[in-house]
Amino acid sequence: MADSDKPDDMEPMERLGGGDLDARPDRGDTADTPAPKLKRHVFLKIDSWLDSTLWNAGYDLTEAWEEITIFFRRFRVRGLTKLGFEVAGEAMTLGTAGMVLLLALAQPAFEETKTDWHNHDNFAVTFLDRYGNTIGHRGIIHENSVPVDELPDHLVKAVLATEDRRFFDHFGIDFVGLARAMNENAKAGEVVQGGSTLTQQLAKNLFLTNERSIERKIKEAYLALWLEANLSKQEILSLYLDRAYMGGGTFGAAAASQFYFGKNITEVTLAEAAMLAGLFKAPAKYAPHVNLPAARARANDVLSNMVQSGLMTEGQVVAARRNPASVIDRNKKEAPDFFLDWAFEEVQRIAATFKDHTLVVRTTIDLGLQQAAEEAVASSLREYGESYNVRQGAVVMIENGGAVRAMVGGRDYGENQFNRATRALRQPGSSFKMYTYALAMENGYTPETVVVDGPISWGNWSPQNYGRSYAGRVTMETALAKSINTIPVRLAKEKFGIDAIIQTTKALGVETPIKKDVTIPLGTAEVTVMDQATAYAVLPAGGKASRRHGIAQISNYAGEVLYDFERDAPEAAQILSEQAAAYMNQMMTKIPYIGTARRAAVDGVLTGGKTGTTQAYRDAWFVGYTGNYTGAVWFGNDDYTSTNNMTGGSLPAMTFKKLMDYAHQGIDLKVIPGVDQPMPEKEAKPVVADAANPDALPPMVRPRSLSAQSTRLIRDLALRLKAADGLSLPAAGTAQAAAEPDITGATTR
Repeated sequence: MADSDKPDDMEPMERLGGGDLDARPDRGDTADTPAPKLKRHVFLKIDSWLDSTLWNAGYDLTEAWEEITIFFRRFRVRGLTKLGFEVAGEAMTLGTAGMVLLLALAQPAFEETKTDWHNHDNFAVTFLDRYGNTIGHRGIIHENSVPVDELPDHLVKAVLATEDRRFFDHFGIDFVGLARAMNENAKAGEVVQGGSTLTQQLAKNLFLTNERSIERKIKEAYLALWLEANLSKQEILSLYLDRAYMGGGTFGAAAASQFYFGKNITEVTLAEAAMLAGLFKAPAKYAPHVNLPAARARANDVLSNMVQSGLMTEGQVVAARRNPASVIDRNKKEAPDFFLDWAFEEVQRIAATFKDHTLVVRTTIDLGLQQAAEEAVASSLREYGESYNVRQGAVVMIENGGAVRAMVGGRDYGENQFNRATRALRQPGSSFKMYTYALAMENGYTPETVVVDGPISWGNWSPQNYGRSYAGRVTMETALAKSINTIPVRLAKEKFGIDAIIQTTKALGVETPIKKDVTIPLGTAEVTVMDQATAYAVLPAGGKASRRHGIAQISNYAGEVLYDFERDAPEAAQILSEQAAAYMNQMMTKIPYIGTARRAAVDGVLTGGKTGTTQAYRDAWFVGYTGNYTGAVWFGNDDYTSTNNMTGGSLPAMTFKKLMDYAHQGIDLKVIPGVDQPMPEKEAKPVVADAANPDALPPMVRPRSLSAQSTRLIRDLALRLKAADGLSLPAAGTAQAAAEPDITGATTR
């Protein structure tokens, strides 16, 4: 057909010569195959619908936006009005972001409220030392707790005038009082007035510690708001008066009234109330049984506060000024409060399911060793604190077998109740290397295994040795004794990995979670003094779990034994193999004699241990042991400021030696498993002050009552006499008899 003969209505396909596609025989199509032409029509329709729909939607949106724009043009502002709107808009944006941030910061604080924070009210515990002597109390004794409405009016006024004058006006955080405190502190050039409200102080007492950190202050603020929302002002005040530490091992105003004045809290005079109110700020400094003049001066300040706040007139307080309060005679010997705080937590954990919550608890503490530990820390800080620029120290001493015999949580419990032995997280430095070496010994290494001390990099980190030099090929024993840094890093990188080291710390008894980081072989992970003492005590135990504990027995007032450690605690598991523990002991006992801890060697007693010093000299450690005791010693500053080049081989090692020299007087010395080295001979030294340091005190001498042989003879005789009376008693030398307290070397009571 010629082009001129083609019909005008011919389809495009037909004009191209396609014709009816379904009828073309050369396509090989069957009658059942859908027509391609129909498919194309369908797809074209879909494409056309999408195009038109999207175009229409875009057009409609454009029209709508135009209408919205035209509508809002009538609200357009200019000049100062526009500036105000801009500021308001930014404020709303920042406010929204701030609310999100505040909610995020509030989460950790509100986690504290999920615990049974009223639990303290459920326990009244009398604590005994290892020999059965009463050493203190914890918990709230309900009979001594008096409702606020029944308290003397002048006591409540004295507390509010001194601690929080706007208590009934604020909502937990007093911005007016905070501004006033900041102004007074700025004028004085030092902190002379605190900005915390009474509610914030209660939040700290109920939920937090005395640790000085921004995180703690943020939690404290949120918890204060929570307390104000959930408790009445009277309930908050009552809890505060019941929970605050008042010196002399007493908690709460009612207990303090009995302790200092021998009378019920409802009977205290104005002068006595002022003295009690003055204790909240610094109970150790103003405790009247320790420093009565200071307590009376502080009480006079409280009376002045009452007048200045308008709660009383000068005429009403003049009699109290002229006749200050007197206290009954009390023994100035302080209770082991850091230990008791920790032991109380242990009691609550163990006795949570007991029906009886009025308990008598025999602890493991030895007051002779406790006093020696306190004196060792205090004398070290007194003699060397200024030169080393160090203000705090902590000690945990464990008898091999697990009993905690002494605990020092800080320089002064009355000044700050934060327990640095159990709560402070500090970097252990090289003392952490023990865990990597223990892992190596468990995996086939020996003290004689040769390793290479040379440059090493792990990612962007290239650790170096203390002297910026390398020793080349050395034995594991030498590497540990000289505290070479590259060796544990090389072992972690090339042999074991970080996860294996973390698992080893957990197995040895470290309870603090260890964050995974390539630097932890050199001690960058944070642990507590208690963690270190617990883990190191595995070594003199031959690789068995140390079973650290402070509670020996719990009874009710009827005498029924509710818990006994020897009966109820699980058997010690084998953490390290005996061979691995023996290898570790062989290496660790070289360090006090040829390594970095020569000042820690106990006179006449084989000693093992490891020093630790962190970057910028912020923390200094010595953790060591003998066949009898394990001790962890830490020195540093609460604000993490650097010390004056203090290392673990200096003050911590000297303090360890001072304590252990005392502890090993007059006792049977036990061997360290796996060490064939003979006991070093004890040097005869005169008990005189150090000539190089005239202020140094002479070595502590442990009071002796009986020799070890005499003690065993008398105990055996007592058992035989009781057996003759028909009593069923364990024979001398049996496991039960061996479990009885060893009074060798104990002070006569």
